[in-house]
Amino acid sequence: MNKEFLSVVEQLEREKGLDKNVLLEAVKHALEVAAKKISKITSASEDVRVEIDKDKGDIHVFIGEEEIVSKEFGRIAAQTARQVIIQKIREAEKENLYSEFKEKEGDIIGGAVYRFDKKAVILDLMGKTEGVIPHSFLSPLDRFRMGERVKAYVYEVKKDKGTQIILSRRHEGLVKKLFDLEVPEIGEGIVEVKSIAREAGERTKIAVYSKDEKVDCVGACVGIRGSRVKNIIEELRGEKIDIVRWHDDIKAFIKAALAPAVVSRIELDRDNKRTKVLVNNDQLSLAIGKKGQNVRLASRLVGWEIDVRSQEVIEEEIKVIKQLKSVGKKIAETLVDAGYGNVGTLAKANLDALSDLKGIGEKKAAQIIEEAEKTAREQKVRAEEEAKAKKAEQEALRRDTSEDEPGEQEPPREPNEEPTETEHKADEEKGEN
Repeated sequence: MNKEFLSVVEQLEREKGLDKNVLLEAVKHALEVAAKKISKITSASEDVRVEIDKDKGDIHVFIGEEEIVSKEFGRIAAQTARQVIIQKIREAEKENLYSEFKEKEGDIIGGAVYRFDKKAVILDLMGKTEGVIPHSFLSPLDRFRMGERVKAYVYEVKKDKGTQIILSRRHEGLVKKLFDLEVPEIGEGIVEVKSIAREAGERTKIAVYSKDEKVDCVGACVGIRGSRVKNIIEELRGEKIDIVRWHDDIKAFIKAALAPAVVSRIELDRDNKRTKVLVNNDQLSLAIGKKGQNVRLASRLVGWEIDVRSQEVIEEEIKVIKQLKSVGKKIAETLVDAGYGNVGTLAKANLDALSDLKGIGEKKAAQIIEEAEKTAREQKVRAEEEAKAKKAEQEALRRDTSEDEPGEQEPPREPNEEPTETEHKADEEKGEN
């Protein structure tokens, strides 16, 4: 029996991946419970002690200092031990499963699409358990088929009625880990991913840096004829990826982040991590991107607030601000640099904030705000008058058009058609006249 007991424990350890010590503790607990149930042998005040020889498998149960040797105990012990061991095995399996996937948190895992739910896509993870991708964690480009192999980012592993594994296809970490898999230089630590900015389903910007001058970080990530980055794009269902060279010099990094736009000049506010970027007019739409996407991703990639303007727009704003009597060219340039590009923003400006600008004191700031408010009111009145005049002009044009339209006319008679009674009377009246 001793050998049989040990062989069962070892088998469970191999097949279930359970710790042998955990199983032996479960058996000890089961035997303690069984011994306490034998009321004829023990009382509640007496201690129960179980000793198991891990090498030989010998089991001894003591109540106080007396060892129990009983057929009744053996029967009860076997039944109770069986139940407790099953329970402990289940608990240990759940704990092992939780520990295994908890270690994968922040990594990526592959699975097959197992089921579609109203709120999620369920993946079968290596036949061990299920992973859940909530719809809010899916990329807009994701379209899956049953049984399809999919990679996902392990967002969170928690104990909620068992082990619950939350996966994501939107997380920036998915892109980073895909590059780790595809680019050996990243795995070896030669190339480092410095930062990532992603709008899932549309575009990702990733900044990389090489610790070895002989290794081109961008070229390593792209691969021969784009083979490496193509595999990642394919996994992301066609999402665009911009690979940017990271620079220690913030100006060079900002220029790289705003590619493909060509930057003319960069002005930095290091204290507030804000920068004003000037580009030529033909580069403005490239720098900003569709719906502001390029500059938005560049800002997140760099970690600075980026304000992109064209030189032509700035010059136009300076001309507008210079129209105020209290503002000269230098002050106009200062105001535009600070973000006051029109009369409306100046009219709503904070007095203290305006006073702190170079060359503008409290008295001058109050004068500028007062004049701006007056100009803004006049502009509003003119705009309202112009709108009324335009509306009146449109109404007059509509009336003239309706009066010029011909009225209803009687249809001409056929040559042999008899005149109506009304037409006959009208002809008679003409004859009398």
